[in-house]
Amino acid sequence: MKKYNNMIRELREDHDLTQGQIADILGTSQQVYSRYELGIRELPIKHLIKLCKYYNVSADYILCLKKFKNMYL
Repeated sequence: MKKYNNMIRELREDHDLTQGQIADILGTSQQVYSRYELGIRELPIKHLIKLCKYYNVSADYILCLKKFKNMYL
């Protein structure tokens, strides 16, 4: 089963973004964001919400509870 840290990395790469760019969107450092992707540090809810809005996906999708990206499927 896929974990959310892999999902946020895949979403970032699919959008051709760097860790630094996403860190700026979240208002954190690249080092902190890197730890989210590596699974070293847990993703805070406030950052999960920002990522959902930015990528236009559901939290279920990022958390790997749902296989569809669309928020309404």
